Amino acid sequence: MNNYDIASNRDTPEGVLVKLSTDEDWEVREAVAKNLSTPVITLVRLSTDKNIDVRIAVAKNHNTLVNVLVGLSTDKDSDVRMSVANNRNTPVDVLVSLSTDEHPDVREFVAFNRHTPMDVLAKLSNDDNSNIRTAVACNLQTPVEILKNLLTDEVPSVMMAARKNPNTPIRVFNVVSF
Repeated sequence: MNNYDIASNRDTPEGVLVKLSTDEDWEVREAVAKNLSTPVITLVRLSTDKNIDVRIAVAKNHNTLVNVLVGLSTDKDSDVRMSVANNRNTPVDVLVSLSTDEHPDVREFVAFNRHTPMDVLAKLSNDDNSNIRTAVACNLQTPVEILKNLLTDEVPSVMMAARKNPNTPIRVFNVVSF
């Protein structure tokens, strides 16, 4: 077994994961950051790793502390911020902040997040980027009124996503023409 395989194994002892978290190979450090058995304090340290992929792995790990997610939400790399927006443990106030991110992919992941507040979903449902509106239409927490509006979007993929959302009442299909 090589270091990557050991770092990827959930049964690897914590002490070994801690040691591997300082490996010179970024892929080994990334595997440690992805491992759900990695000690939280090690995730904290890896959150400042020079390698973007390591920081992304920390942002995706569901055991990452909220304060670490808060810190990563301002990372210079948009892929790190996207991963924070996609983490189910990201605090609502961070999602609100990321909903105005300059990078559209970050806003799209906010729109997909089931914990995004309804007022933010309402704002994102009017975003110029159709991928963001599609993400709002796919979110199972999107209110019916917003879904109803998205059924008349000018972009077919947005309309279809709203139509496929199980929360869109069937009776709305009779009111909205396709």
